[in-house]
Amino acid sequence: MSVSTLAAVFAVSAADAVAPSGCAPLPVLGRDVTVPLVTGGEVTYAALDYAASAPALQRVWDDVAAYAPYYGSVHRGAGHLSQLSTELFENARRTVAGFLDCRDGDQVVFTRSTTDSLNLLAAALPDDCQVFVFETEHHAALLPWRGARVTFLDAPDSPEQAVRALEHALAARDPHGPALVCVTGASNVTGELWPVRELAAAAHAHGARIVLDAAQLAPHHAVSLRELDVDWVAFSGHKLYAPFGAGVLAGRADWLREAEPYLAGGGASRKVTRREDGGVDVQWHDSAARHEAGSPNVIGAYALASACKALAEAGFGTLAAREERLIRIVRDGLADVPEVRFLSLFGDDAPRVGVLSFVVDGWNGSHFAAALSAEYGIGVRDGLFCAHPLLRALLGGDPQDGGECGALGAAPGGTALDAIRVSFGAGTPDEHVERFVRAVRELVRGGARWSYRTVDGRCVPDTSA
Repeated sequence: MSVSTLAAVFAVSAADAVAPSGCAPLPVLGRDVTVPLVTGGEVTYAALDYAASAPALQRVWDDVAAYAPYYGSVHRGAGHLSQLSTELFENARRTVAGFLDCRDGDQVVFTRSTTDSLNLLAAALPDDCQVFVFETEHHAALLPWRGARVTFLDAPDSPEQAVRALEHALAARDPHGPALVCVTGASNVTGELWPVRELAAAAHAHGARIVLDAAQLAPHHAVSLRELDVDWVAFSGHKLYAPFGAGVLAGRADWLREAEPYLAGGGASRKVTRREDGGVDVQWHDSAARHEAGSPNVIGAYALASACKALAEAGFGTLAAREERLIRIVRDGLADVPEVRFLSLFGDDAPRVGVLSFVVDGWNGSHFAAALSAEYGIGVRDGLFCAHPLLRALLGGDPQDGGECGALGAAPGGTALDAIRVSFGAGTPDEHVERFVRAVRELVRGGARWSYRTVDGRCVPDTSA
């Protein structure tokens, strides 16, 4: 079989797996895994921490397994498997470009994660660049801009206020230098959708560029660079139902092409020669390879592209409609539990993806999450979700106070500046969400059935008795 034919087989192999019709969840790895309960017995694990890392789609795993025997070096060899791997890698780049509706001239750079992507862009900023970022961002978008002049914007209370705040800040900036706005598409804390298109229009009206953190948006909604009119988008494979280890920065090529390579090494350089004075001269690539030095993660890129294809074929309209129903199951099921307070910036009815954070009166978040896991087999997240300023704004804490994720050393039943997050997506069965609602109601009304203690800042079942 020729390289091109085999590459085509791998490119469509997952299409043979028929996607569930209607509102059924997509098959994911781990859907039949059972976990022990501290109260005795086992139960099928309910993975409700998609916002941290979503389980891999079964068809993505099947694609990776089909390719694994043909694994070879990329851009490095003349052998058959090297040629095949190179073609798969570049096909993956084209698939991602199509998934994001990239424009002519846009580059797709493979990275390790959203964090890596935004740090790459931060390293490529022109001199004296001004950066504008809301305090509501995940730390991956909040922290990389250390070499720039950064303006942090307060948490807005509505999408309209977010646009007004950005316009006001941009109007007051130095109009002669470069500027960049960084904004999320969907909050990793509240799940709320941000007015990306309007923020992009405001940025461009004031001569600034904009990068979209789509880590939480891309797994739930179609992301089009053209329609949103953003300059760059960053996202991660591990939130998009692909295994860990791959991310993307896609968008305008000029700043990336003019910047020093993010990593210096093989693959990034076109030509290296010695000088008479003993040094070296380097000609760097102008393509995405400029920032992809070293042996690329071909399996990670291929898995990410496979996930892009799977979600596009399943249809984001169908996926979003089912997710809306799951959100409503949670909200309606806990509407008569006043001890549960959901967190939001824009209001309870604001459009959102399947991410909901809440606090429970009388409970420390770590204790509550530990009880959900140990007594019900439900995996959620607790803490500050790598968005400390946002959580402090939502919970009324002093944004200058120090703090870490987790229980902050508080004993079970105490108080701490933390919350609980439940998140779900394309692979979540109804039963998992319904079990979560029942468990929350039982814990709030009857308390935990087991004793817990704090170990290394986290609440865990006390098994010493």
